[in-house]
Amino acid sequence: QPQLVESGGGLVQPGASLRLSCVYSGFTLDDYAIAWFRQAPGKEREGLSCTSGSGDMTSYADSVEGRFTISRDSAKNTVYLQMNSLNPEDTALYSCAASPSELVYGAESPFLDTNYFYWGQGTQVTVSS
Repeated sequence: QPQLVESGGGLVQPGASLRLSCVYSGFTLDDYAIAWFRQAPGKEREGLSCTSGSGDMTSYADSVEGRFTISRDSAKNTVYLQMNSLNPEDTALYSCAASPSELVYGAESPFLDTNYFYWGQGTQVTVSS
């Protein structure tokens, strides 16, 4: 059974950086896209970044492009989200999700959360002075 476990969240000040990790197991990254989402209290879940199974396609939401970077280390079964210049509006529960690349990138948007089969529990990021 595929599993995803996030880590790296915490409380940081505005302007700081964090790197989130998503350790996956039970599937081969070559076949699956992995994405990062976040959800703040009272708000809808937001897709942030996605990488295809082969790594040849990477997507970012407008809200984070230029500040966040997704990367992968297949040897460590880990996908990272490097987050820079954090601000209070970035406060949310951050989750990674996985699904077959064909499904994710065959859809209108790679951030349709209903297309993701497997989800982690999330890691909380709080940006506050």
